[in-house]
Amino acid sequence: SYHKALSADPSYKPAAECLAIVLTDLGTSLKLAGNTQDGIQKYYEALKIDPHYAPAYYNLGVVYSELMQYDTALGCYEKAALERPMYAEAYCNMGVIYKNRGDLESAIACYERCLAVSPNFEIAKNNMAIALTDLGTKVKLEGDINQGVAYYKKALYYNWHYADAMYNLGVAYGEMLKFDMAIVFYELAFHFNPHCAEACNNLGVIYKDRDNLDKAVECYQMALSIKPNFSQSLNNLGVVYTVQGKMDAAAEMIEKAIAANPTYAEAYNNLGVLYRDAGSISLAIDAYEQCLKIDPDSRNAGQNRLLAMNYINEGHDDKLFEAHRDWGKRFMRLYSQYTSWDNTKDPERPLVIGYVSPDYFTHSVSYFIEAPLVYHDYQNYKVVVYSAVVKADAKTIRFREKVMKKGGIWRDIYGIDEKKVAAMVREDKIDILVELTGHTANNKLGMMACQPAPVQVTWIGYPNTTGLPTIDYRITDSLADPPETKQKHVEELIRLPECFLCYTPSPEAGPVCPTPALTNGFITFGSFNNLAKITPKVLQVWARILCAVPNSRLVVKCKPFCCDSVRHRFLSTLEQLGLESLRVDLLPLILLNHDHMQAYSLMDISLDTFPYAGTTTTCESLYMGVPCVTMAGSVHAHNVGVSLLTKVGLKHLIAKNEDEYVQLALQLASDVTALANLRMSLRDLMSKSPVCDGQNFALGLESTYRNMWHRYCKGDVPSLKRMEMLQQQVVSEEPSKFSEPTKIIFAKEGSPGSVMPNGFNQASPSMLNLSNIEENGVQLNQHY
Repeated sequence: SYHKALSADPSYKPAAECLAIVLTDLGTSLKLAGNTQDGIQKYYEALKIDPHYAPAYYNLGVVYSELMQYDTALGCYEKAALERPMYAEAYCNMGVIYKNRGDLESAIACYERCLAVSPNFEIAKNNMAIALTDLGTKVKLEGDINQGVAYYKKALYYNWHYADAMYNLGVAYGEMLKFDMAIVFYELAFHFNPHCAEACNNLGVIYKDRDNLDKAVECYQMALSIKPNFSQSLNNLGVVYTVQGKMDAAAEMIEKAIAANPTYAEAYNNLGVLYRDAGSISLAIDAYEQCLKIDPDSRNAGQNRLLAMNYINEGHDDKLFEAHRDWGKRFMRLYSQYTSWDNTKDPERPLVIGYVSPDYFTHSVSYFIEAPLVYHDYQNYKVVVYSAVVKADAKTIRFREKVMKKGGIWRDIYGIDEKKVAAMVREDKIDILVELTGHTANNKLGMMACQPAPVQVTWIGYPNTTGLPTIDYRITDSLADPPETKQKHVEELIRLPECFLCYTPSPEAGPVCPTPALTNGFITFGSFNNLAKITPKVLQVWARILCAVPNSRLVVKCKPFCCDSVRHRFLSTLEQLGLESLRVDLLPLILLNHDHMQAYSLMDISLDTFPYAGTTTTCESLYMGVPCVTMAGSVHAHNVGVSLLTKVGLKHLIAKNEDEYVQLALQLASDVTALANLRMSLRDLMSKSPVCDGQNFALGLESTYRNMWHRYCKGDVPSLKRMEMLQQQVVSEEPSKFSEPTKIIFAKEGSPGSVMPNGFNQASPSMLNLSNIEENGVQLNQHY
């Protein structure tokens, strides 16, 4: 009848409109029945009858979108909106196409037009929230994290229960180190999306870094209840168990993570940390090397491998040096080096000394950095501290107060990109930059690779070369590194006049107790070194000593003894060497410093480890009155005890070889009266020695810094000479394929390694990628 009406009067508009509606509905019916091309034909027939009929344009846009002919679809939607400016659905679907093309700004503009004409259009509001979340992620990854946060918040204005925006706010606040805010938004994300295992995982990482290990375990287990094969949470749960000393449980979790994702490189790294903490150094190195096969750029595994090699590689010194040197050359290429500095070359002017470390808290290194911070002449050697402490404690606060009170500067750099820290160093006009970490946890060697200071030094925290060509000097002494040493270093060795260490005892140490043999009636030997240092060779020598001293006992304390399998393996090894397990006491980690120090009252004689000797444990032992037997060796790590004992006045307790080591221990054990007298005098002897003379130590250190500065003023810069040689070599070498590992705390896998209690571990709890963005739904056909 509409055709008849139009045949009679082609200008009869009502008939044209009605026929266009009928043809459009017929086209939709054909399309839904699977006859898409017939449906398209009917839409075009409708438009031939009524060229202004907006729904026909709209439905053509829907069909062409389904056919992925997006340019044609956009044209149809635009014509629909032109004919009907209030056509909210057309604007919304245009936004969908632009969003899926990655043109987020155009998508948002379309959603804004849609919501301007239909403010309560829920689908458009949801799509706006998704587009804004995507845009927030885009600008954040481009470096504008504040604008990213603003977009995420705007997304929540349009959809206040959109979990992905909440999750990404958690990620952003984590990167900004605003962890309380991150927790709030992760918890909100999980509340509105109970399937968001990623939010639970990242909550676990925050709680782990805050030392709330039980809460971290709870979060990881919640994530795994949602995604049982979630490799990141399996790995991270293994990391927490490692920290807790639950080695069996840790191994189970990390191995499950690897089974779930065989290419998960960082899980192999963490397996290596677990093996190392359990004392299985060869297995640890194998795990690190497996990680490096998967990810040759893994900074954690590369540095952990170097550290592990120090425990067992004596006698292969060239191999150890080459491993460090090769790592340093490759790593340096990740960073652009500064080659000129504005520092005034006045040999006698006051100097600015920068100290960078993550260990300004109750940590082994902190006992040796306190003296310079306290006794430096701040008028002539101004101190700037760059603190990368993950979790500050009372000692951190005390250090900060002392530095600030003396006129120094304290900068917290945890979580800040190393290149940005390097820029800070230049702004602070640091003359001599001293790093105190080496290849141990949370180091800033990336910053040192930028060479932001004219003179760069490594000291205290690592018993070997860093391998970095950009570091000029390594501070040591003539006993730890004798002038005739064959051990090689990339840095030039600078020997302090006395000991290279100055120990500040813990104020919580408590009194020296009488030697326990007086009341026990037997000698107790002991060691509180970490298990990685107690190699099979060390146990062989210790067993010889105890088997030669009737009724004697051995007490060993370290965290992994929480684990039954570690205890069993340790005791079984000693039993195979002839020492009954009933004569061995294994103590787990003691948390309180006072209790830890008082535990030295359990032993009469301390036995040092080799080839990686104790440092803090040796100083603690001596301060608590316990004499220590050590052995000289061919490398720095072996000779730390030589330096300490010599300067305290106990040179007679230094052995040249294993047989002499055994004899020295037996001699000490043979005279309990002499042992008791030595014990009660040892603290005073140590306190008056160069090892505890902070004031004179600081003077010697300042003299050393002044000599370094004189050399710089004369143009004698070891690192620049080294760099020139490397530049000449680079011409004939292939460009390195070593690429920089991403170090975004809550965005990508492979975040910076977490601090472990002994300060020498890097276990990297993996963080998750930004949440998957939801698909935008195309609107259903609309018929009018």
